[in-house]
Amino acid sequence: MIEVEHLTKRYGDVTAVSDLSFTIQPGQIYGFLGPNGAGKSTTMNIMTGCLSATEGHVRIDGHDIFQEPNQAKRLIGYLPEQPPLYLNETPLEYLRFVGEAKGLKGPALTEQIGEVLRQTGLENVRGRRIAALSKGYKQRLGIAQALLGDPQMIILDEPTVGLDPLQIIEIRDLIKELGKTHTVLFSSHILSEVQAICGQILILSKGKLVAFDTPENLERRMTSNEIVFTADAPQDVVVDILVQTEGVSPLDLQEKSPGLTEARIGAEEELYDVSRRLFFAFAERGIALLEIGLRKANLEDIFIELTEKEAQGKEGQNHDGSAEA
Repeated sequence: MIEVEHLTKRYGDVTAVSDLSFTIQPGQIYGFLGPNGAGKSTTMNIMTGCLSATEGHVRIDGHDIFQEPNQAKRLIGYLPEQPPLYLNETPLEYLRFVGEAKGLKGPALTEQIGEVLRQTGLENVRGRRIAALSKGYKQRLGIAQALLGDPQMIILDEPTVGLDPLQIIEIRDLIKELGKTHTVLFSSHILSEVQAICGQILILSKGKLVAFDTPENLERRMTSNEIVFTADAPQDVVVDILVQTEGVSPLDLQEKSPGLTEARIGAEEELYDVSRRLFFAFAERGIALLEIGLRKANLEDIFIELTEKEAQGKEGQNHDGSAEA
């Protein structure tokens, strides 16, 4: 378990991370999202002991990363955005070096190297020079070195950056497998990737945590669930029906041709319940719905809504944090 308490990191007048607090529970895959400059990499570097904090604490299974670094770091495997590889070595040579640096020796080291090579699909390239490997294999090797020492927690900073679509799928499948035996926290700019494999999502904006929940709960929190339909009726009749229908809020109505109205409405309740209610409301008036479509909020909508809201809040404040008049 990782506890982050009131974490703050300042670089002169610039605050990269601001009073950040959250808890990572064991046995799940966590996605770390945020626009460029949100503080994701800074937070990960502090959590792994690679960077000091201005204020706050990070505890790994009860061990403070700053006061007990050796005990805490043994519990974490870390892949930074740029894998720390020695290009003139082979994967086997490199992993032996990393394992020895982590305190492994003899048969235990040999056994673990074999296991991480198998887990990451590197057995067939174990004797090649790292410089000759593809970007995908280099990322796999970076993950392999993070797995040495059998850490409880794996932290991966942008593990799929720069990969082609096939390599992204392979790394995504690897992260899924790791999630069965480890707690995984990884950052990514590919929102569909995070939504597909993460049980919990953290969203940062301007160094602050603006959301921490399951993908399903985040979708329910958003107000962007919409129903789009075309009714065989003039606009005033459509408006009259919508006003009398519970749980809908008209967003945009346009009469495209005489007696034909296109509408976009917000669903204030469960999307299917509102859609069913809407269908029967028009049916009772003998009006046909020629088209109807449902648009659920996805992670991209949630990401934009939360980060833009935080950015707008920042713009409405003075440098001392007070609100503008």
